[in-house]
Amino acid sequence: MKGASSTFRIDRLELAFVPKPWAFAVERRIEINTYFEALRREKPEVWNGQVLLMHHQTLESGVLRGQYLQTDYASFAAWRAWGWPPAGVHDCFSATAILTADDAFLLGVMGPHTFNAGKVYFPSGTPDPSDIVGNKVDLELSVARELKEETGLDIAEFTGEPGWAAVVEDPIIAQIKVLRSKEPAVALRDRILKHLAREMNPELSDIRIVRNLADIEPAMPTYVTTFLASRFTGG
Repeated sequence: MKGASSTFRIDRLELAFVPKPWAFAVERRIEINTYFEALRREKPEVWNGQVLLMHHQTLESGVLRGQYLQTDYASFAAWRAWGWPPAGVHDCFSATAILTADDAFLLGVMGPHTFNAGKVYFPSGTPDPSDIVGNKVDLELSVARELKEETGLDIAEFTGEPGWAAVVEDPIIAQIKVLRSKEPAVALRDRILKHLAREMNPELSDIRIVRNLADIEPAMPTYVTTFLASRFTGG
């Protein structure tokens, strides 16, 4: 990762799908294919679908305006695995910070078959073509989808805090939506674990309860720990 992380309050997102070729994916195609073939041998369930990456963005008066291109997951995965070399894009994605009735956050442990096995995340994912509505990219839609896919929970049962907490650590722009539950942490964790037990191949292997700074652990990526530290210290 490059540079220090920063946090911003975002009142509104205005994101558009403005497709164009991604030079990195074109120019390094052979290397990317070789990398992804090796990754598939190690993790056969990794799928080369399509994802959206932001190629232009501005932030003004609490409004983030951005434009996304579409590329294959193999190119995105290679870019990430190779240390995010300069490539003219950002990974601008949504993440769901589940805040329980007793003021704890719930995070998921990625399963052993996933690309980020063992990492501890908020439910999240790089946007994909299903998040395109007309010519707009809808990260609210992405939040609801990832929450349902990873935890089995429906976004309708939560109350969302207004706006977004953006954590920027070039080239990552994590748009974090805080969703408050009416249930306490232990009960909600039990519900999610029961859902995971019914899944044939769940994306998550466990759920962590984070109540304070002492619960932060090294397996959490920087954008997660930056957000949690900000919340727990009143930032």
